[in-house]
Amino acid sequence: MYSLRDVLEQSHKERVAIGHFNVADWVLLKAVLSSARELKVPVVVGASEGEREFIGTRQLAVLVRSLREEWDWPIFLNADHTHSLAKAIEAAEAGFDAIVFDLSALPFEQNVRQTKQAVETLKTINPAILVEGEIGDIGTGSEIHEEAPELSRGLTSPAEAKQFVESTGIDILAPAVGNMHGMLKSMVHGQTRKRLDIQRIAEIKEAAQVPLTLHGGSGTDDEDLRKAIAAGINIIHINTELRVAWRRGLEEGLAKRPDEVVPYKILPFAVESVKKVASPRLNLFNCGK
Repeated sequence: MYSLRDVLEQSHKERVAIGHFNVADWVLLKAVLSSARELKVPVVVGASEGEREFIGTRQLAVLVRSLREEWDWPIFLNADHTHSLAKAIEAAEAGFDAIVFDLSALPFEQNVRQTKQAVETLKTINPAILVEGEIGDIGTGSEIHEEAPELSRGLTSPAEAKQFVESTGIDILAPAVGNMHGMLKSMVHGQTRKRLDIQRIAEIKEAAQVPLTLHGGSGTDDEDLRKAIAAGINIIHINTELRVAWRRGLEEGLAKRPDEVVPYKILPFAVESVKKVASPRLNLFNCGK
């Protein structure tokens, strides 16, 4: 079985991106894995601190590991947006394949110092674990927002990216390139889309020379995503789109079976709803592969 590092290197050679989807329950995990297997592509599932608290850090790690072994499938687990070393250590000890150590809200030098410490500590627990660092401002919360935050001042520069990677020893960098966590109501209804700074992505890739992650991919223009992959993005995070689909599917199941009380007869509607989002995204990231 390939490691996440192997899959990242292969995706870079093929100029495709790995889809990363956040999961907080079995419905989301089942839908994402099913979509990946049908399309015959690798996939990363992630869980933020809040999602891990709900589903269980060790429980999720065991579940993903069992799926990988049973299906012999390249599904990997990421500890998304981890804001403390204690939480990062907890995920590493549980067996996560990667950790996003996100101190992007701190001043740059403080972010560098603490991220470097985290990399050193986590590598002693598991030398193969991939540690991702983040710089710049892409907002907070994979939710539905009324208004877009002003993020233009928090964009990542190539010089900052190079310095951050060289100073911390991170394996993966998450920059701010016009991306934003969550979605606006107009994006949910398909009236507007997020747009990315493609030139900035290319310049950061050239400067940093490490895999790049695009956080906040939900609601992003499809053509911009294709261009971002060509410019050097290696992993794309989708969360809010799946949450919207999960809710719509659940509401559909309850509406179509108003008297049903058996969960496994209602929840398949949510699974199918999430798959309708995950599959096209995975197809796009893999260039129709």
